[in-house]
Amino acid sequence: MTPRRLLAQAVADLQTCGCATPRLDAQLLLCHALGKARSWLIAHADDVLDGADIDTFRQLLTRRLEREPVAYITGEKEFWSRPFHVTPDVLIPRPETEHLIEAVLAHFPDHQAPWSLCDIGTGSGCIAITLACEYPQAHVTATDISAAALAVAKTNAERHGVADRITFFQGDIFGALKGDLLTFDAIVSNPPYVARHEMEGLEPELEYEPRHALSDEQDGLSFLRQLAEEAGDWLAPHGRLIVETGVCGLPEDAGAIHLQERITDLAGNLRGGVYSR
Repeated sequence: MTPRRLLAQAVADLQTCGCATPRLDAQLLLCHALGKARSWLIAHADDVLDGADIDTFRQLLTRRLEREPVAYITGEKEFWSRPFHVTPDVLIPRPETEHLIEAVLAHFPDHQAPWSLCDIGTGSGCIAITLACEYPQAHVTATDISAAALAVAKTNAERHGVADRITFFQGDIFGALKGDLLTFDAIVSNPPYVARHEMEGLEPELEYEPRHALSDEQDGLSFLRQLAEEAGDWLAPHGRLIVETGVCGLPEDAGAIHLQERITDLAGNLRGGVYSR
């Protein structure tokens, strides 16, 4: 069987089960099974595939038809044009989170300054590592409550050559930093902001992701409130707290900081906020 025929069958199956991006999913899974780039599929669309490769692809496809996310099947997801290793211990990096990176770059335009940056709830490390890559003189602190997530983040930091400029701490929000006399130019976070009542109506793929990284099991604002209330103790005088959010919205002024800016996408949807003193 050729890649063309195999993909046509797979796309039809994925469409039937309700996958949002059936063609892309099928291509990524076949590339993973073959160990090839997507460009290879175009150049070799009518080659005859080895039976073992077809079997491997069909095993991967079966997992996707059960709505397991492609990123967990392949073990990789791109973020800010860089590949990141992912496992079910971490949230899959999403394009929406790139708005946080854009906000940091806008508020801290000097890429050569020795900024002190902090990523709360680092997960795969995609935010912390991207910032370390974009600011080669910066030092980044990254925290997560999950030891398994930190292991993934450390692997990604090594992969991208920034492990020597990222310090990892295990703990809950700022509790991971207790006892360290640190202040940060920017604190960035993609906290759990899906309200408990919203979880039931979301796509099946989310059932595979760590629930504690998606929802606060309350109104979606509890972690955002805590970040806003406590960030003032950790921010430098000119510092910024930059957070991602969703339909739950943003807490207004809290503690020593206030909401300075709302981050929106091109469609005008709320994606996050920037807080300052």
